[in-house]
Amino acid sequence: MTKKLALKTKTFTKWMGKCKIQDCDLLRAIDEMERGLIDADLGFNTYKKRIGLIGIGKRSGARVIVATQLMKRWFFIYGFAKNEKSNVSRDELVYLQEVSKRLLNLTDSEIDVAIKSNELREVEHDHKK
Repeated sequence: MTKKLALKTKTFTKWMGKCKIQDCDLLRAIDEMERGLIDADLGFNTYKKRIGLIGIGKRSGARVIVATQLMKRWFFIYGFAKNEKSNVSRDELVYLQEVSKRLLNLTDSEIDVAIKSNELREVEHDHKK
């Protein structure tokens, strides 16, 4: 079985800290998406998933945008709290789909370079909540 590669962008990582979202929340989201629990297919391998916030839950919590082919590579690229924004705009969607395309086409060595330059960070699989 191939290990899943879950990565988050630099800006997404900063946003996570602000919302107190942890890596284990992202891993739970991946698990749910693998089981077909996807909140929205935004097209071009770009998906929206709900994540609960502490004391708020999923319904009113956060939304994350994930670039994936629902297999071994998962890129968390954008997030927003439901109380700050209801959805992404059309222009944002087009941009996020382009980002998804670029990320999903990265080679393993390009991903390594992005990790070394802190543009991407691995989601910690052993992170406990």
